[in-house]
Amino acid sequence: MAAGTSPSFFTSLNSALATRSEIVQACKSLLTPLLPFFSPGKTRLRLGATATRYDEAGAQLEGFTRPMWGLGALLAGGESFEGSELWLEGIRNGTNPDHPEFWGWSKDLDQRMVEMCPLGFALCVAPGHFWKPLNERERENVRRWLDINKKEMPNTNWLWFRVFANLALMKNGAEYDAERLEADLNHLDNFHLSGGWSNDGPPDTLQMDYYSGSFAIQYLQLLYAKLNGDRDPKRADIYRDRARMYAKDFLHYFDEQGQDAPVETEALYLTVSGRAMTFGRSLTYRFAMAGFWAAVAFADLHLEPPLSCGVIKGILLRNLRYWSQQKDTLNGAGILTIGYGYPNQFISENYNSPGSTYWFMLSFAALALPESHEFWQCREEPYPCHSIPQIVALKHPKHIMVRRGGHTFLLSSGQMCHYPMRAAESKYGKFAYSTAFGYSVPTGGYFVEAIGGDNILAVSDDQGESWKVRRMPLNARLETVDGTPVLISEWKPWADTKVETYLLPPTEATPNWHLRVHHIRTGSRNLKTSEGSFALNGVSEKDERELQQMDTDKSEGRLADNGEAVAVTRGGAVGIVELHQPGARAGRVLDEDANSNLMESRSVLPSLAMDIAANAGVWVATGVFAMPSSVSNYKRKWQKSWMQRPQIPDWLRNRMV
Repeated sequence: MAAGTSPSFFTSLNSALATRSEIVQACKSLLTPLLPFFSPGKTRLRLGATATRYDEAGAQLEGFTRPMWGLGALLAGGESFEGSELWLEGIRNGTNPDHPEFWGWSKDLDQRMVEMCPLGFALCVAPGHFWKPLNERERENVRRWLDINKKEMPNTNWLWFRVFANLALMKNGAEYDAERLEADLNHLDNFHLSGGWSNDGPPDTLQMDYYSGSFAIQYLQLLYAKLNGDRDPKRADIYRDRARMYAKDFLHYFDEQGQDAPVETEALYLTVSGRAMTFGRSLTYRFAMAGFWAAVAFADLHLEPPLSCGVIKGILLRNLRYWSQQKDTLNGAGILTIGYGYPNQFISENYNSPGSTYWFMLSFAALALPESHEFWQCREEPYPCHSIPQIVALKHPKHIMVRRGGHTFLLSSGQMCHYPMRAAESKYGKFAYSTAFGYSVPTGGYFVEAIGGDNILAVSDDQGESWKVRRMPLNARLETVDGTPVLISEWKPWADTKVETYLLPPTEATPNWHLRVHHIRTGSRNLKTSEGSFALNGVSEKDERELQQMDTDKSEGRLADNGEAVAVTRGGAVGIVELHQPGARAGRVLDEDANSNLMESRSVLPSLAMDIAANAGVWVATGVFAMPSSVSNYKRKWQKSWMQRPQIPDWLRNRMV
């Protein structure tokens, strides 16, 4: 290894990440850098100094347990790992109340409950490594520590963590609470609505993000079906049926970069990767966003066409390749950082410890399958872009999924987080989310460049001193007009102010554009407004300095005029246009506050600004343009598409009176 090079996932792998042996090495390359960070008693890993809402012992426990998603699968698949004995020693000591590094008993609503899930999985799939070596006293210590059956838990996906605590004990012949296990499973089944979709939390709040699928509910349903289907066949069949339905929708949350290039040779695997939709919370888990597909493989589940085994394998492995190519997700010691495309505390939640990022490793579940398994033997197939619609309305999450004009994104209305959370309005309340252009979050509230202003309409009633954006949507609904899905919703920044928004997907004639039409009623307030397009990389490719005015050949730079703004960088081309009152809104390209964007530490944002007087009712119509850099020769193609503006459909114009 070259001097100064990190012992990381990225530098230690010069492979296509296409075979089981290569994925084994990828998993090990993430586990190995952890070994120097074990505490003396091997019960904890201190991977950083930042804090969480829960105690430091719980945070360091996360560093211990979460890598077990990958380690457990690795060992279950017949592989070895030189550091696995450290985790065994940690289990012995961490569950021993007489040991100085005892993990501590769980209280109500305790973070320790979450960490019982990856530990429980490892105990289920690799008992020969983590259970059988224990003596009777040590097993009893594990049993007592996992017994949270009389503790209060949140009414969310957390209930699955108690299921896996009981399941681990049951699978290893230890005493467990069968009644509580059944009661938790019955209660979790109430989260399911239809079509495979489960709400994560109370029924009066719509929250369907990766926790409904890859991070928790669908993922753990499939693991349960595989691990306990022999004892609970009826429920296992229900979970498999839900997964088959869910997969048809979840397929649309992924793209395939370079999808026009055929994947015919091993060399081409290195140039093809697949991104996941940046939507919702906990995106610092990164590769875990593809976890559902790993669970499908683990559970031996066959899905309906076009979701063949080869297609599923491709979605999973392309997403791993995508993360293997992101050079700023690990620190110098090879440890996963809090952030998304780079280290970033602004996008984190208050439950993200330095070790929590290793939820990432649940997507290695397919390593529990042997080399001879169909999943590893089948040929990887490309994303089935020619077999699925380009525009699909998903009624349960209230999303319109779009794959048109070289861009994969969704339009959203209706979702919100049901409890206070940092940047919740950015993670659930924006109008659009993308696989290519990550969303931005607030870094402050006193200037418009710091509010995370992409794909939102922000309003201020104090001359821009503070800004409000949509967090709690009202009366959100999907309609179909002339065969096209439309999302309609309302929100009230103040009691006397109301905004109604229509979201329309691209047409065939203008595939790089989507429409937003807003009816703004100001009430008693004079308002400033700012609406943003997608944000993108904000530096010059020529000299890495701040993005300048558009160059003469229009292959790079920023350009703003009355009623429109556009930026072209190495990230692609994005823009925004006022279509109803072209002179009424001022075009600007904002320099977003540094580190506000998920993917780009320096980002710019084409936007439109407008002042509206009190007691007014104003209609504005916004065209939002996007062409990601994955479109071949986009620096030459964008201009023609940019000038081909979308039209407001007649049915909507008739309402704009």
